[in-house]
Amino acid sequence: MSLNRRQFIRNSSALLALTSLQAAGLHEWGYLPKRRVALIGTGWYGKSDLFRLMQVAPTEIVGLCDVDKHQLEEASQLIGTRLGSNKKIPLFGDYRKLLAEQKPEIVLIGSPDHWHAMQAIDSIKSGAHVYVQKPISVDVLEGEAMLAAARKYDRVVQVGTQRRSTPHLIEAKKNIVDAGLLGEIHHVEMCCYYHMRNNSNPPAQAVPDYLDYEMWTGPAPLRPYDGLPHRGWWRAFMEYGNGIMGDMCIHMFDAVRWMLGLGWPTSISSTGGIYLPNPGKSNIADTQTAVFAYDKLNCVWQHRTWGTASDPEYPWAFKIYGDKGTLCGSPMQYDFIPADNGKKIHRDTVYEREKYPEDLKEKDIELHAAPATRLHMLNFLDAINTHSRPVADIEQGHISTASCILANLSMKLGRPLRYDPVKKEVVGDAEATRLLQRPYRSPWVHPHPDTI
Repeated sequence: MSLNRRQFIRNSSALLALTSLQAAGLHEWGYLPKRRVALIGTGWYGKSDLFRLMQVAPTEIVGLCDVDKHQLEEASQLIGTRLGSNKKIPLFGDYRKLLAEQKPEIVLIGSPDHWHAMQAIDSIKSGAHVYVQKPISVDVLEGEAMLAAARKYDRVVQVGTQRRSTPHLIEAKKNIVDAGLLGEIHHVEMCCYYHMRNNSNPPAQAVPDYLDYEMWTGPAPLRPYDGLPHRGWWRAFMEYGNGIMGDMCIHMFDAVRWMLGLGWPTSISSTGGIYLPNPGKSNIADTQTAVFAYDKLNCVWQHRTWGTASDPEYPWAFKIYGDKGTLCGSPMQYDFIPADNGKKIHRDTVYEREKYPEDLKEKDIELHAAPATRLHMLNFLDAINTHSRPVADIEQGHISTASCILANLSMKLGRPLRYDPVKKEVVGDAEATRLLQRPYRSPWVHPHPDTI
């Protein structure tokens, strides 16, 4: 009989800590050497990632970087408070200066998506191991260049697709999928029905003196400034990312690939667009369906930023269908539903409130995701220490990211696409192949896997 997770935590936080370490490949706290760590992008999730790392390993914070001086100073104060030290953390407005002067061993990248590739590659070249948020890139060749850099310079790169380190989903993979309870699997459904498309229409305005908007924009197109881009406004624009497909689908698609051991799809097709009239500036799709096809298996994605969820219990989720049963999974829970009259299995997400009471005081923390991120950090550190590949290695992050980007390209072109990762081209489609690389704004130069 399986042990209830919440009861497990109440009964023994020490055992939970041991379980977490073992799941990450670590066996004792003393195994973790102190590392010199820097953070690029000190907004909400950048700080969250750093706090999770600080909770599980000894760290020396050698630099923080942000183009918003107010955000940077706030982060410095919060991190100093966490460290319980008055020691001043070096602050930077240009990540290249941070890398050159501080020589960090580990760089966490929490900047907007359009910066991920350049900052990760430059960090790798400087000698650092990298933890980069998803999606890893805004175009396919950026991802190929990141993978090439990680391999050439022999650095560990962990991608922030922490569903691979989510305790209840680890259990579901082991006890449901790997144990064969689903039988033959031939269909997967993934979805996001959150109303998360920002439909605001703010006027153009002067750039505040504490924000380096040129540097914030970097290689992306320079839009007229219409307010601080932080905490989601930038996600309303394809100039800086890949919409809800690149933000939310990647998590679920990556989780499914991990659970089922899937690589590159054989073909990708997608339809959708902006279907609902609204007065906002946002140019990301409010409605989209994508099919990631494998041999005798289709993984189907659907998002809508309007209406109701098809299953209120699983508004952002995946459902894996086998001939013997169905597995529903999300960051909050999982349910196994057998096809016959067998026993249903339900598990909730793991919380670690008792073990990490400081979580309860952290602004905007995702309490349900914190244990997963801590395990993800431990796995990252173990990969560095043992010279191995982490659970969300850059190659896996690239496959999941690029597949979502290709879905957007399929929607744009109106036809299915087949990507060849060896030749780095869309098979038989010169137009789509040209779109694998976005133009960079001068003077920034697009990285290419052949010139790393």
